[in-house]
Amino acid sequence: MPLNRRMFLPVAAAGGVGAAVFSAATAPPYQPLVIAAMPPGSSWYVFAATLAQLLEEPLPGRSIEIFARGGGTGNPALVERGKASIALCQVSTAVWAWEGLPLAFHGVQHRRIRALVGGLNSVWMTVVAREQYIRSSGHDTLEKMLRSTPGPRIIMKPPGSTVPVAADMILAHYGLSRAKVVANGGAIIQVAVNQIPEMLADSRADVYFETAIKGHPALTEAATTAGIRFLDFDEGLLAHLSQQGMTPRPLPVWFKGQSRPTAAVDCGTVLIARDDLPDDLAYLVAKTLCEKRDVMLQAHKAWADFQPAASHRREVTGIPLHPGAARYFKERQWL
Repeated sequence: MPLNRRMFLPVAAAGGVGAAVFSAATAPPYQPLVIAAMPPGSSWYVFAATLAQLLEEPLPGRSIEIFARGGGTGNPALVERGKASIALCQVSTAVWAWEGLPLAFHGVQHRRIRALVGGLNSVWMTVVAREQYIRSSGHDTLEKMLRSTPGPRIIMKPPGSTVPVAADMILAHYGLSRAKVVANGGAIIQVAVNQIPEMLADSRADVYFETAIKGHPALTEAATTAGIRFLDFDEGLLAHLSQQGMTPRPLPVWFKGQSRPTAAVDCGTVLIARDDLPDDLAYLVAKTLCEKRDVMLQAHKAWADFQPAASHRREVTGIPLHPGAARYFKERQWL
């Protein structure tokens, strides 16, 4: 999907990264630089659009496109197959792709993906339920809801997102599956994220699985219009998910429906590329993100916690660094 800057870019162009240092690997004839993100309106789309604008000056004349139909699990596969040059994904999904997690990648290891910059922001896997459903069902914990008969109507994003995979992990922890929820009289509803708040407000769904950041549009709207409660993950679930590459970390009090931080897990965010991305281009992207952090923050507040000096560490990348990115971190004496 070509970048529509007039609709989706909230910041002015910002360059000055230094085009002169780049070699013939980025010289004409150019291949389009495709950034896999998520649909317009998401924080990842804003990130990709802002990055694309920042790269315009050091890559004059190069076509930069945003693939806006990706997701947390879909994007590593796009990079592995060469359908995207670089992509955003969760740290956890990068690990799942690298290892070929059966639930998400059917046992196929994606060993061509490499990290450019990690620790971009925290992304919490969380679950909410309508207050009306809690009152009518009498179930006040996630475990009680999922094990109930009739089961809840669970709503989440379509395949390609991290959410359905994490939901399957959560269900499995309680000895359940999507099929068992349906057999118990519940439902599994997968729709575009912008449809979810209305369906909750209209009482067409009961329990909502989502990846949350500060200011998340759908969660904010659902909290305002549907009357939701954020559900704590119990200690057993936190331990189970931590074994799947997710870090137990409370979700801060950001939304209506939270009276205190919510026990949840952080999936993290990393920008990845394939191992054959030219080193100088990988260097440029790493340099741009680290040295234009303030511009990225102006575009979306989700990037407020990004710490460039620590963004090469394996705990925030999940997978090995691209050599071009590693060169930048070494030059800064961070690595």
